[in-house]
Amino acid sequence: MAEQFQFNQKHLDLLKEIGNIGAGNATTSLSNLLDTSIQMDVPVVNIVSFDDMMELTGGPEDVKAATLVEFEGDFSGSVFFLIQPQNADYLLQLLTHDEQQSLLNEENQIARSAFLELGNILTGSYLRALSDFLNLNLQSLVPNAAIDMTGAIMTQGLIETSKVSDQVILIETILSSDELEEDIKGHFFLLPNPDAFHTIFDQLGVK
Repeated sequence: MAEQFQFNQKHLDLLKEIGNIGAGNATTSLSNLLDTSIQMDVPVVNIVSFDDMMELTGGPEDVKAATLVEFEGDFSGSVFFLIQPQNADYLLQLLTHDEQQSLLNEENQIARSAFLELGNILTGSYLRALSDFLNLNLQSLVPNAAIDMTGAIMTQGLIETSKVSDQVILIETILSSDELEEDIKGHFFLLPNPDAFHTIFDQLGVK
């Protein structure tokens, strides 16, 4: 396993700033897509292990709705976005204006496609913020969506990464709106390749 990158508060502050920029991008895109005003806050940015990553989302057997986007360019990695299935359904129903839409119906391709679009906007907004902030080339690949146990979902993006690293960037987000019955908590997890942390902070002039 690669040597662990040693983070300090300045590193975390910069990651949170990037998270806030990504949230701003996502807010605009989601508001336009859902035709309603959406706010997104980023209360927590931290570095966690893979085990912590599972526990922070309710444990490996907790069912979540998730999108996964792999990316490549000046460095490579994956981005996950996870929320509770009922919250995913609520956003889908806002998008489609159809209260019958649900990801829990495995045969519902409309719901799956709509959630994939929502997740692609959210993960894409964060990747664009990261790319622009660092002035680096990062290109997202074809996104995937799933509703499954957290452990099963994350295994897809962890198999290769976990062999060489145990550091994940956690970005907690809170979605709120007058149209939402309650705030929606989601989690982004950025899994860069092990050398990416040096690339990121060297680019920012932070040793």
